[in-house]
Amino acid sequence: MDEIVNRVAQSALVSLDLEEIRPEGERVIFDIKDQLFQELVLREKDFRAFVKEHDWKQYRGKHVGIICSADAIVPTWAYMLLTTRFEKYAKTIVFGDLNRLEEKIFEKAIEKLDGEEYRDKPVVIKGCSKESVPMTAYVDITEKLRPIAKTIMFGEPCSTVPIYKKPRQPKRMQ
Repeated sequence: MDEIVNRVAQSALVSLDLEEIRPEGERVIFDIKDQLFQELVLREKDFRAFVKEHDWKQYRGKHVGIICSADAIVPTWAYMLLTTRFEKYAKTIVFGDLNRLEEKIFEKAIEKLDGEEYRDKPVVIKGCSKESVPMTAYVDITEKLRPIAKTIMFGEPCSTVPIYKKPRQPKRMQ
């Protein structure tokens, strides 16, 4: 009887699960709508008083998206002022909804990722995850790994879709 050999386990494949690099921390949305007069207008004096008195410590360690869900014109400086308060406590700050926030969180995580462990190796970017991984993360990781990895595949080590293969270097004549 032939022995069953797990060729996937014996291969040089390196599996990368984007879910594993997903930073921890609560994701929250701060809606500036609540600071508008009749959900129409931002009054500078009232807004500055709110910014001064609000408990910003509650955002410690959180990822924050700033939005305005009301159909109102909010001056750019208001978002900038909020950012100066959030940045003391929040891990991430974006202008945008939860989707944009998640994209930024992954963008930062991928930037920090040390690509050297993938140099000249066949890499499988895992396709299934329990948590949602934004499409931008797959684009960003492909962009990061393409100049480094020998090959990039998508899926599971036992069933992959080829994405990229580094061209062979011509042998030099001596």
